[in-house]
Amino acid sequence: MILSLELKKLRRTGYLPIFLGGSILASAVPLVNMTVRSESFTSLPGDSFPILMDANWGMMAQLTILLVVCGCCLMYHTEYADKGDLKMNTLPIRQFSLFCGKFGVTLLAVVLSLLLQSASLAFSSIHWFADRSAGLKELVHSMGYELILLLPTLTLMLFAASLCQSMWISLGAGVILTFLGSMIHEGRLMLSLLPFAAPYRMLHAVSPEDVNTCLIICGAQTLLFAAMEMIYLDTRRKFA
Repeated sequence: MILSLELKKLRRTGYLPIFLGGSILASAVPLVNMTVRSESFTSLPGDSFPILMDANWGMMAQLTILLVVCGCCLMYHTEYADKGDLKMNTLPIRQFSLFCGKFGVTLLAVVLSLLLQSASLAFSSIHWFADRSAGLKELVHSMGYELILLLPTLTLMLFAASLCQSMWISLGAGVILTFLGSMIHEGRLMLSLLPFAAPYRMLHAVSPEDVNTCLIICGAQTLLFAAMEMIYLDTRRKFA
């Protein structure tokens, strides 16, 4: 019910076409890169998938994060426009349920984006690395890992967007944090696991003993930001 309600509210906002278009743009990165400079990468030793990720994931991750930022801001803009949030308060629906609905819609959009990007990487691997193309299992594990690393960014951005009635404040903060994350993701492990930085990390570049650490920290961050939203909503209800 909540998911269908959120989708209805987004029907005329252009959210889904924008997310789909941005996902196609991110998916085109490895195709364009390999078309223009295929010999630079096919001459490198090793499996195809790590080569493709090293060459393209930085830009793909940044585009995906920017899509999450824009999507979260747009979702809450529809809530605050024409005081729609006050109208929603009159319905027999918990405010945190609306937050969870927005989380669910954005998560589905991110999954769709990662599926398109996975298809692009798989095609590039098969087409340009026919003799050493990556297996489906490796691709699934890597994209699943990236999805989990995106969860804290998604949850924090939704929380930030819920705080700001002006979409431009949360959007500006999100864009700044996106580019800041692109600069610190290669630092120490704890620093690189901050939201907006973690999605730039790649599974093949993380030691096996650090993989579980990354997943646990990102899961804990996601729960923390969701709890912060619950506290904020409870506080706002008491003092509104």
